[in-house]
Amino acid sequence: MNTADATFTTEDRAALVDTVRRFATQAIAPNVPAWEDAGELPRSLHREAAGIGLLGLGYPEALGGTPAPWSARNAMSRTLARYGGSGGVMASLFTHNIGLPPVLAHGTPELQQEVIPPVLRGERIAALGITEPGGGSDVAALRTTARLEGDEYVIDGEKVFITSGMRCDWITLAVRTDAKSKGASGISMVVVPCDAPGVSRSALQKMGWLCSDTAHLRFDGVRVPARYRLGAEGAGFRMIMGNFNGERLAMSAMALGFAEACHDEALAWARQRSTFGAPLIERQVIRHRLMDMQMRIRSTEAWLEALGARVDAGDSGADWVASVCLLKNHATQAMQFCADAAVQILGGMGYMRGTVSERVYREVKVMMIGGGAEEIMKELAARQWGL
Repeated sequence: MNTADATFTTEDRAALVDTVRRFATQAIAPNVPAWEDAGELPRSLHREAAGIGLLGLGYPEALGGTPAPWSARNAMSRTLARYGGSGGVMASLFTHNIGLPPVLAHGTPELQQEVIPPVLRGERIAALGITEPGGGSDVAALRTTARLEGDEYVIDGEKVFITSGMRCDWITLAVRTDAKSKGASGISMVVVPCDAPGVSRSALQKMGWLCSDTAHLRFDGVRVPARYRLGAEGAGFRMIMGNFNGERLAMSAMALGFAEACHDEALAWARQRSTFGAPLIERQVIRHRLMDMQMRIRSTEAWLEALGARVDAGDSGADWVASVCLLKNHATQAMQFCADAAVQILGGMGYMRGTVSERVYREVKVMMIGGGAEEIMKELAARQWGL
């Protein structure tokens, strides 16, 4: 999303963080256990978040959004993660932030007006469809096809691990429009209405993110207007790669917030829990474990702030892309360490459902895999630096 025209003062950011913190503590945190049992979020939460401007943050005013730099959007993600304590909520509530950017960047004005404003109002849900049963990170090998018949595309294929896949109204879909090409050059992006005939969905059960619906989608002769294609035929691979950069930066901010949530809970527990006649916080080993958590939290915070400032200043070159890849690894590893440390400090309580640390512990691996697995991030960074 373009932030060149966004003006966001320090006071604006502080006000945003305060609003998000109140929303997270009042509207999200108390309800997460019930939403996890239900396996999805209520659509009313989308409307509530839209009502205070969260869904439209970073989008143009003409489409119902509020222009904002990455530093502000990262602050929102971090705060929601820290005080909401649920990656499932974050993934499901903000799926549009991976589904809509290609529409905003490459869709016609007419398509943008049709798709984006209802999503930012919380009336519709947008998702992204890239991963297939036969491949994840190897995007160039995707097999879902879209052949042009008159003024319509006919789509056949499957997508898997699709966040918000059971509830989405629109999905930005990666398809192969050139059947002769087996690589990146034959890929395009098409927006598909999920109520179109031939779209079917089945729910998937996961280790974590329990309140985020995840689906296996099938497309059997699905017809969509050719005007729903984004940009030129064959230009989809570059769109997908560019979209990943924003997703990884946002995931880094989320991971930081979850690491802080674990530290918050562990510190509070250490202060009130007594063993052998003294609070846990008086034990050197506990204090040192908390400091180990802070080391990782503060290094992640500094790196995130630096990369956010760089992209807000217009720097999104190869070095920035490589740095974002490694930040995503660093942030999720910090989250992993803090979740593990917090569960250890909480002891038996850390293994109980209802604690933030237990939930975050279950959600660590999807953060380390989603948006690009650690191994892919390292290789992509190395290539960006010409190694």
